[in-house]
Amino acid sequence: MNYKMVAHLIGRIMLVMAIFMCLPLLIAVIKQEDTISGFLISIGVHAGIGLLFGLKRPNHTELYAKEGAVVVGLGWLITSLLGALPFYISGEIPSYINAFFETVSGFTTTGASILRNIEGLSQSALFWRSFTHWIGGMGVLVFVLAIMPKSHASQSIHIMRAESPGPQVGKLVSRMRNTARILYGIYIALTLLEILSLKLVGMPWFDSVLHSFATAGTGGFSIKNASIAAYDSASVDLIISVFMTLFGINFSLFYLILTGNILQALKSEELHWYLGIIATATLLISLNILPQYQTFLEALRYAFFQVASITTTTGFITADYEAWPIFSQSILILLMFFGACAGSTGGGIKVSRILILGKVAFRELRQQLRPRSVTALKLEGKQLDSGVVAGVMAYMSIYTFIIVISIILLGLDDFSYTSNFSAVITCVNNVGPGLGAVGPSRNFALYSDFSKIILSIDMLAGRLELIPIVMLLSPATWKRR
Repeated sequence: MNYKMVAHLIGRIMLVMAIFMCLPLLIAVIKQEDTISGFLISIGVHAGIGLLFGLKRPNHTELYAKEGAVVVGLGWLITSLLGALPFYISGEIPSYINAFFETVSGFTTTGASILRNIEGLSQSALFWRSFTHWIGGMGVLVFVLAIMPKSHASQSIHIMRAESPGPQVGKLVSRMRNTARILYGIYIALTLLEILSLKLVGMPWFDSVLHSFATAGTGGFSIKNASIAAYDSASVDLIISVFMTLFGINFSLFYLILTGNILQALKSEELHWYLGIIATATLLISLNILPQYQTFLEALRYAFFQVASITTTTGFITADYEAWPIFSQSILILLMFFGACAGSTGGGIKVSRILILGKVAFRELRQQLRPRSVTALKLEGKQLDSGVVAGVMAYMSIYTFIIVISIILLGLDDFSYTSNFSAVITCVNNVGPGLGAVGPSRNFALYSDFSKIILSIDMLAGRLELIPIVMLLSPATWKRR
């Protein structure tokens, strides 16, 4: 383990976070809010750690897969621990565990909340809360790679692989630093386009910016207690639904479109299944909930929004889907598992993994029926490497283990199995709202501090694709050789 290089990169992350935190500080100063001291102290802590470890580059800069996973896991954990300070110091969220939970939920783009009165927060706190979604959506490490000097960018593929969602991570261009810049360029452009779109249909600038941050990161933090339902606007619903769907698409497809390879992008197998799942689920739910609405278009509006929100693991709400028929609720629960595309800002298992699992199951069934047949596994027209398949199987094993253990531990709180099950599922898959005690009209405030810590670990594990968090807990990771 190259401890000095790990500490150096953590220091660089802290410097970047100190800069990011200046934006809500500026709002606090302009509005003369009580959060000024909280942000100043937090910036000082981040900057102090950053200057201590991040300025001097170690002599040995070797960075391999193990170090990459540790940097990502440790970086996200420390960022969440320190990112909670403005909420706690200012008294906006008096309990540090609650502040930590809210911050983890923000950075991991989960959207699960402990706040009962969101609109009671100051504007600077609301900005920081939503901005954590935007930072976490693409990944703070990806941003660090994008701005990292050329001499510091060696072996950055290990960081990219550890932080980026999905079973396969490759380069868009020859250098990973340039890949990171392209990804962030697309991310920023789509965010700005959504801000302008929401403003054009009458949403205030502040609301447009913060809801676009939450949509871009597929996070779901709203600045309204009633979430997007507070605006009661079909135009707002449609714009956010479309952008949630867009941010759930693999960003490399946007790059192909920008470079003129439109047909190649449209041939994506994962994209076809992703859009097909959204369309099918929307139609089925629309027909199922039609008796509760006046017209089919109205039912379609609410169904499409909730399907897009759950599939992309954003978590915005326009309707209390617990009042919908069990059939519709069951579809939404399944969508929580599926998630969005690999290489997007969405959470969940990812459509590509579901496809790989389906192909593996089909191959095994075919070989049982025809023992002499040989079937190659292909995705996106390319044969799958055995390492990718093994990685998916390992992911699903760890994923199942974490869910089972978490549900058992949450059983220490006096809630129904439905509440505990959906709380774990929605946190591991970074969705946000669940069912029962954590349904769309409620939140996670009633859970004990112990359960909130478990669920925070679940959110981090889910956002980082499990492995970095598991490696942090393994003693073998911390051996020098």
